[in-house]
Amino acid sequence: MAYIQARKHAHPLRRTQSAAAAFAALAIPAAVHAQQAAAPAEAAAAPASTQVLPEIKAKSAADNGIKADVSASPKFTQPLVDTPQTITVIKKEVLQQQGATSLTEALRNTPGITLQMGENGNTQTGDAIFLRGFDTSASIFVDGIRDLGSISRDTFNIEQVEVIKGPSGSDNGRGASSGYVNLISKSPQLQNFGNASVSLGTDDRKRATVDLNRALDLAVPGSALRLNVMAQDYGTPGRDEVKSKRWGFAPSLAFGLGTPTRTVLSYLHVEHDNRPDGGVSTFGLPGYISAATGPAVNSKNYYGSLNDFDEVSVDQFTARIEHDIAPGYTLRNTTRLGRSEQDLLVTGVNAVTTTSGNPATYTVARTRQGKHQNNEILTNQTNLNAEFATGAVQHSLSTGFELIYERQRTATPQTLTNTTLPASLRQPQANLYAPSVGDVFLTPPYKGAYANGSTLSAAVYAFDTLKLSEQWLLNGGVRWEKFHTETNSSTFTAQTNTSPESLVQNPQLGLTDTLLSWKVGAVFKPAPNGSVYVTVSNSYQPPGGSNFSLASTANSANRPDLDPQEGSNIEVGSKWDLLDGRLSAVAAVYRSENKNELVSDGATPASFSQVGKRRVDGAELGLIGQITPALSLSAGLAYMDPQIIQGVPAGTGANQGGVIVFSPKLTFTSWVTYKLPFGLTVGGGARYVDTVARSSNLVVTSNLVTTPDYWVADAMLAYDVTKNFSLQLNVYNLFDKEYIAALNNGGSRYVPGAERNALLTANFSF
Repeated sequence: MAYIQARKHAHPLRRTQSAAAAFAALAIPAAVHAQQAAAPAEAAAAPASTQVLPEIKAKSAADNGIKADVSASPKFTQPLVDTPQTITVIKKEVLQQQGATSLTEALRNTPGITLQMGENGNTQTGDAIFLRGFDTSASIFVDGIRDLGSISRDTFNIEQVEVIKGPSGSDNGRGASSGYVNLISKSPQLQNFGNASVSLGTDDRKRATVDLNRALDLAVPGSALRLNVMAQDYGTPGRDEVKSKRWGFAPSLAFGLGTPTRTVLSYLHVEHDNRPDGGVSTFGLPGYISAATGPAVNSKNYYGSLNDFDEVSVDQFTARIEHDIAPGYTLRNTTRLGRSEQDLLVTGVNAVTTTSGNPATYTVARTRQGKHQNNEILTNQTNLNAEFATGAVQHSLSTGFELIYERQRTATPQTLTNTTLPASLRQPQANLYAPSVGDVFLTPPYKGAYANGSTLSAAVYAFDTLKLSEQWLLNGGVRWEKFHTETNSSTFTAQTNTSPESLVQNPQLGLTDTLLSWKVGAVFKPAPNGSVYVTVSNSYQPPGGSNFSLASTANSANRPDLDPQEGSNIEVGSKWDLLDGRLSAVAAVYRSENKNELVSDGATPASFSQVGKRRVDGAELGLIGQITPALSLSAGLAYMDPQIIQGVPAGTGANQGGVIVFSPKLTFTSWVTYKLPFGLTVGGGARYVDTVARSSNLVVTSNLVTTPDYWVADAMLAYDVTKNFSLQLNVYNLFDKEYIAALNNGGSRYVPGAERNALLTANFSF
């Protein structure tokens, strides 16, 4: 693996980009030529009885209402009912019923997920999710390939969202102890259809989408084209100045559908032009800790500037080729070249100044922060699925190898809040109760601070399900990978009243290591439609694994001399397909742990060692499917007992025995629809989130410590005007509940939940 070491001393960025562009330019004609050459040869060579395996889309959810029967990933070789792991599949039909337009909204359909706002002065953007007690923001995948960048993902080109719970390093390599989220893209089909929707809502919301699929009469048999287009201009209910504006298109071209050799070429482009939300001060909320008193601020308050922005551009090209070598044997190769770019400037709020004693003159500190971040990925995956027997044992094998190059480049500006700065460089504070967009806002300048990181990985993996009898199955998977991560960075120190500003180039840091991840499970089938299982799995998160940024400070978990953090999970559960397979019922209990965490000994000065351990004991129940042809139900209940088993034992930051942050003990989600005989569909759902702690410390002396629990209800009415035209009305937060949707780590600011709002959608099919 000498080539990995060579990357440590050179960054051939232009060479990499040129090679990737050349590959993309050659992929389309090469794929078409391969199809034209392969089709006649296969037709001549294959006997009439040769089995033609399903086209690519067939591995996605079966047409069974809102219930999915299989995962779209080729690494899961069995139906979900026989897969020893908790997997939630959210199909596009549910997203359409709910009017869900983002991944964050889609994930409301599975319990055990919460949102986080950011650390102290840093405002998190994009899909900042916590799953089963652990940060899962860096474990989001698209079609089994890691998706990079702190961005908000739209659902316009998504067939279904799969939430795989429990550490799964054998599936994808480095990752969170909680599991991962896999978005499945729409793909061409051998039929003609078109769908379009236009939505208008309260709070100045407008959105339009088109999904057009056409079978093509080309020289290559089985050709089809699919085009998805989206445009959105949304205000935010209860947050008049916060805007979400984006557009995108996703064409995909397929050859050979329904034949032994199939190729899909796809491209995705999305642009965001948003005004981000830096949050509302938590001062005065129930549970807020402060010597001063005063009422809570209006949740509509906007403390930012009208010039704040969050601009995102995403481009993604994917080439996927599948070939049925023989009945039961399918070889597939996937190549992806992707990039995302984000320019961010956002104003957050922090400490409140109350020295006047008069609430009317209280002020709040504001932090203007920004970044310019560029993420790139180039990957190639080769996978073989095989069905065969060794004696009396049937095997379902999935094996392959992956090559992945990922790079992140981030430039950060100077922060203008430090009271030690000269007066001309300080960001003015805002009136706590009456902030104004007309206030003076200083733009933080870029002074050369940056962090550039990259990871190059090579991995091999294998999964096998052994069918020992009609009642017993064994499932196992293993992944070995070698990686090299390197980081280059510089640090800017601001001017103070006593010292000038400075820019220091930091030493280059590198890490080369190997990871061996695995999972094993046993399934007992007391009946053909049910299973009882036990599974054990692990995953690793090496230094720099979540952000490509190695560091040398003593208290950093990204020090290259540290061991990877290791997540483990043991789970016992049962799954049943009921009502002739229309309804799925699942139940599971589990214990997830994350160890090798870097913690302080609490002394002064502190020393740090990798003895930290967090544990989540939990249980989960789920129902999804069609109770009757007219009645569908999706519901989930999750219980968690999150604890820090080994942490900081003493001192002001003592947290040993404390709770894990952003991990509510109880969460519930539900969605039900009923279709009446005359074309009217009524639906609705309720969500519950228990109290959430923002700090694990045993003693917290300032700001808001926990968020209150809450219930939120939504409702839907849809009417089929004709067979090709329907109207749909969604009402969100039906009872206008005030709640905290996300809280920052410091407890000084929060994002309020959306107030009651409505969305009217016209759906067309053609």
